[in-house]
Amino acid sequence: MGKILNGKELALKLNLELKDKISSFIKTSEITPKLAAVLIGDDPASKLYISIKRKTCSEIGISSILVDLDKNITKSKLLDEIEKLNKDKSVQGILLQLPLPKDLRPYTSEFIEQIDPIKDVDGLHPINRGKLFDYNEDFVPCTPKGIITLLAHYNIEIQGKNAVIINRSNLVGKPLIFMLLKRNATVTVCHSYTKNLDDFTKKADILIVAVGKSKFITKEKVKEGVVIIDVGISRENGKLSGDVDFEGVFEKCSWITPNPGGVGPMTVSFLLQNTFNAYKKQLKMLK
Repeated sequence: MGKILNGKELALKLNLELKDKISSFIKTSEITPKLAAVLIGDDPASKLYISIKRKTCSEIGISSILVDLDKNITKSKLLDEIEKLNKDKSVQGILLQLPLPKDLRPYTSEFIEQIDPIKDVDGLHPINRGKLFDYNEDFVPCTPKGIITLLAHYNIEIQGKNAVIINRSNLVGKPLIFMLLKRNATVTVCHSYTKNLDDFTKKADILIVAVGKSKFITKEKVKEGVVIIDVGISRENGKLSGDVDFEGVFEKCSWITPNPGGVGPMTVSFLLQNTFNAYKKQLKMLK
C-alpha cells in the first residue's frame, strides 16, 4: 500500500499533448493563444505563481502578457483595466491573481464578474459557476479539475465512495462538491466550524485537504486504504509543507499525493487547458 499520485509527471504529459494541439491550431488559424495575467501589488508568493504560470505558457506555445498594477490602484481603475482586456481580441484568457491587496479584497467578486465569462480561465465567474451547478465543466477552477483528472488517470473509483473535503472555498471545496457528485460520490464538506472532525476523516474513502496547516492530517485521523489529496501548503522551518503528515500516513494510504509535486503542477496544467479551451471557443466566434 501507499502509492504515489504523481501530479508532476502527469502534468508534464498533459502539457506536451497540449503543446502539439496548440501548434496544430496555430498553423490553421494563424492566431496564437494569449493569456493576460493581472497582478496587483508586490506580494512575493503571487509574483512567484505568476512567473511559474507564464513560464509554462511559454514552454507550450501560449503567449502571455503581464498586467502589473500598483497595489494602490483604485477600484474603478482596475475595473477599467479588466474591461480593456475583455475588448482586446488578441487576448483569449484573463487571469486575476488572487488574493488581492487588502484594500481591494472586499471587491473581489465584482472584479471577477467584470471578466468576460468566455475569457474566465479560473472558472470563477458566476455564469461559469452556475454552469457547474448543472454539471457543465467547460470552465471550472483549475485545482479541482486537476484533482479529478489525477484520480481518473490512476483509475481511482469515485462512484459510491465517501469523499470528504476539508475546504469550502470557491477555488477548491465548492467546485469539488459538484464534480464529485457528478461522478456519484457521497460528498461531505468540513470546515473550521465542523465539530468532531476526526469522525468524518476516519470514514473517508477519498480525503481532500486544503487548510494550510502543516501536517494537520495524521495517521490517527484516517482509515486503512484511504486516498488522500493534499492541496494545502505552508512553510515549516523554512521548508514547504503540506496539510498531511506524509511519512506518518503513507502506510495506511492506498494512494496519496506528494506535496509539493502533486496537486500544484496539475493546477498550472489546467490553467493552460482552460486557456486553450477559451481560445478554441473564441476562434469559432471569429469564423
